Amino acid sequence: MPKKPIEANGNQHSAVSSFSDFILGSQDGLVNVLGIILGMSAATSNLRLILVATLAALGAESVSMGAVAYTSTLQKRRLYLSAVDQETKKLKELHSFGYDEALNALVLMGWGLRGKELEEAARRIAENPKAMLDLMMSYGLRMEPVGEGEARHSCLVVLASTFVGSVVPIIPFMLSGGNVVTGAICAVMLSGVVLFFIGWYGARVTTGSVWRSGVQMLAIGLMAGFAGFLIGHFLGAPP
Repeated sequence: MPKKPIEANGNQHSAVSSFSDFILGSQDGLVNVLGIILGMSAATSNLRLILVATLAALGAESVSMGAVAYTSTLQKRRLYLSAVDQETKKLKELHSFGYDEALNALVLMGWGLRGKELEEAARRIAENPKAMLDLMMSYGLRMEPVGEGEARHSCLVVLASTFVGSVVPIIPFMLSGGNVVTGAICAVMLSGVVLFFIGWYGARVTTGSVWRSGVQMLAIGLMAGFAGFLIGHFLGAPP
């Protein structure tokens, strides 16, 4: 039985990755369904037909996005484990030639270490296989660890956030009293508010201007919705 490769930095799922998955899913679901609502509203006044199309999009988009998140994250993990295995073999070869400290020094010098402090740090890292592996993976290959359960976690986060985002424009449309135009306008208004908040909150917990990020998210979402409206208007069923 082949040995399981050592994984640098353990299997902990990154909170940053979860947040990124949430933004991806919620934005994609909201924008996609909003575009369908506006496109269908421009093409037909049949409320039932519009709801069937948007609800079908909600289900298909949520499952599709979750599946893509799972397979892409799983592939990243496989690539990471393959790189760990290759770097582990390389470390054994380099250690036999005494190159470990020289490799460490290249990275440590970039951190501002010099003289005896540099030599001591390089030597200590070279004596620790785990530290050497972490150093080569993070700073040599620029690869971050992907935990064993991260693909499943990413799938669930993206699926749930896509579903929630997709529901946002549907709710005001369904509560519009059967008026397609009113429902479309209400869907745009609520979706715009939510898109702005997503961009605003994303910048607040990371970096950048919260207002600029909010406006950017709003503009991207409304442009996508407007594209759906134009397609429905010019290619929709005749009155």
